[in-house]
Amino acid sequence: MRKTMQTALLTFFVLFTTASFAYAEYAVTGNSNFPFFHMGCLIIGGLIIVSLKRKYNKLYMSEAIGSFALYAVLVALFTSPVVDALKTLIN
Repeated sequence: MRKTMQTALLTFFVLFTTASFAYAEYAVTGNSNFPFFHMGCLIIGGLIIVSLKRKYNKLYMSEAIGSFALYAVLVALFTSPVVDALKTLIN
């Protein structure tokens, strides 16, 4: 029961983070320049982390959530709005 509850909580976190990423990117870029590749990478990464959590009992919940959060930040850093913002910040 505990394993199922932890997997459900991790799945909710992955879905919430992915949905917030999609909303933020759509709000900034609109429909024309939406980063579908980055969104796909985020979904695949979430599926991999959830499956690893389900397979290995020794993986802590905080480790799984932290690794997906860092992965989401890494994916978000390479989208065009963030790169444009960094370019204007440097110049």
